[in-house]
Amino acid sequence: MAEEADTTDKTEDPTQKKLDDAHLRGDVVKSQEVNNWFIIAGGTLVLMSFAGSMTDGLTATLRGLIANSYRISMDGPALPGLFQKLGLEMLAAMAMPFLVLMLAALAGNLLQHKLVWSAEGLMPKFSKISPMAGFKRLFSKQSLANFAKGIAKLVILGAIMVSLMWPEKDRMEGLVRTDVMALLPFTQTLALKLMGAVVALLGVVAAADYFFQYRTWFGRQKMSLQEIKEEFKQSEGDPTIKGKLRNLRQQRSRKRMMAAVPKASVIITNPTHYAIALQYERGMEAPICVAKGMDAIALKIREVAGKHGIPIVENPPLARALHATVDIDEAIPAEHYKAVAEVISYVMKLRRSRL
Repeated sequence: MAEEADTTDKTEDPTQKKLDDAHLRGDVVKSQEVNNWFIIAGGTLVLMSFAGSMTDGLTATLRGLIANSYRISMDGPALPGLFQKLGLEMLAAMAMPFLVLMLAALAGNLLQHKLVWSAEGLMPKFSKISPMAGFKRLFSKQSLANFAKGIAKLVILGAIMVSLMWPEKDRMEGLVRTDVMALLPFTQTLALKLMGAVVALLGVVAAADYFFQYRTWFGRQKMSLQEIKEEFKQSEGDPTIKGKLRNLRQQRSRKRMMAAVPKASVIITNPTHYAIALQYERGMEAPICVAKGMDAIALKIREVAGKHGIPIVENPPLARALHATVDIDEAIPAEHYKAVAEVISYVMKLRRSRL
């Protein structure tokens, strides 16, 4: 029941990470019918394009062998040399057809998915030797689909072959009395006709099977809402942990900021909502904001400033403007030079009067 619930819960489309992980495991869309179609189509192409040249090459080799058989030496290394020569000539005659078939087999896989390098399929699994798991696979949706597909292919291919060969039955009966040279063109023509029909039929079967395999694979990759949340936590980080880290960073930043308040020359306040600590020394181009804050932080800045005897000046418009336009460890904007200069001038006069 738990497995059924898990399957029913998987209603969401898979994320790109889930699809990438499946590819790394070797779990990709693969239709054997597409591979079969490419191989049979490649064989048909070979028969159409290379049958003549391949036959001529092999015929010339064998004709030369038979015509000069009395001159062939069988002693010592002559026999292995003969076999090597025959092998090379046969390989040269059949190299191009073999290459076409290899490319067709590769194309059948590369068209369906990217290259897969995974050793997971080689790992031993209990489910592969479990009788119960084997019984389930035997009557699974995939097995039933393969069985129905095999029966349909057998019936339709049989019907097509009968319909193509039945009109030729009279000619086929007379083949036993036909010259060999006339037999080969007829056989090639009939074979091409049959293979063309097979390629056309298997093209439809391959397209339907690929669509079925894709839907099955995509359904297998679907995720539940909980899986999507877990993946988000793994890739983006747990929101709770991220919040704690953000609070920790803010606390550390606040501590560093409060440690810099004693260096300030003046504190400009709202008087209760804002507090901006400015540092200015001779030779500086402009005052620098060493701390700022609102409400509780502003109160803390004023407390630290009071302990260290730093002047606190109430100027609500300037305090609000500086809080909105200047960041910590930055110089104040040029538009506030005049107002801040007046405040700092007042503070310096205040200090001189105390002295």
